[in-house]
Amino acid sequence: MILTTEHLSHRYTSSWAIHDIGIQIEGTGIIGLLGSNGAGKSTTMNIICGTLNPTEGNVFIDGIDLRKHPEEAKKKIGYLPQTLPLYTDLTVDEYLIYCAELRMVAKDKIRPTLSDVKERCGITQVSSRLIKNLSGGYRQRVGIAQAIIHRPRLIVMDEPTNGLDPNQLIEARKLIKEIAEEHTVLLSSHVLSEVNLLCKEIIMIEAGRVVFSDSMDSFNSYIQSRSVVVRMENPPSKEELFSVRGVAGMEFITDKKLRIYFDGGSEITEKLIAASVAGNWRLQEISIDKGELDDIFKLISQQTTK
Repeated sequence: MILTTEHLSHRYTSSWAIHDIGIQIEGTGIIGLLGSNGAGKSTTMNIICGTLNPTEGNVFIDGIDLRKHPEEAKKKIGYLPQTLPLYTDLTVDEYLIYCAELRMVAKDKIRPTLSDVKERCGITQVSSRLIKNLSGGYRQRVGIAQAIIHRPRLIVMDEPTNGLDPNQLIEARKLIKEIAEEHTVLLSSHVLSEVNLLCKEIIMIEAGRVVFSDSMDSFNSYIQSRSVVVRMENPPSKEELFSVRGVAGMEFITDKKLRIYFDGGSEITEKLIAASVAGNWRLQEISIDKGELDDIFKLISQQTTK
């Protein structure tokens, strides 16, 4: 196991921030750590990264007990906090060399490691620039570079795409996915749509407890879909579409693409295919909409507070 937590609990004064958190992560890929503000995500991450001692429980990083062997365990952890840990008066090279030394990278391996990390993160061309003169997107890439420079097994990222513009967002997502091909990435977020795009598995914490731990598909299936997306070369009129039994509503996405809402008891796909053939709608594509993650989040939260 890359990460194991056993009965992880922590309290500030008299109130418990987290209680009996059990996590097991094996293999590479991106695992989403979900939760609303105050749910216990930050406390859990701080304990996993070794910056906070738990009141109870244990953390194992690649089989190493973090409490008993903190130095060895932390060598296997990379961390990207929400507020980037950058020294902006240093150049990119100066900063990353400093980070490599802090991470105890062997001196004879620092230069080749630096070149490799800069290439992977797409920052080679800004090596000699001061960090304070970089754009937000490049600063984020430098932050990711410092988290992977010592080739850790586990990389913890706290809201890694927060505050980026749309172009920077696309680039950051691509980079995180590439990193996850060789590393295990634990990605914390409260933006459910972002987690849906990036993660293969979900761990959800609410009120200090793990309330869900499974695949992204299982997470989405909590709410049964009530709509389909269709593409037609010859879309019907509203009146024709509503004549199909079970259709409850519709909206045009483009001039040939529609979202059709239906009641849950209807075998809507078969009925739409039959209506398309009869009416010459020339149906090209039909797919079931996934449940909205925001709705799923509310549902799970409600279930755990009952």
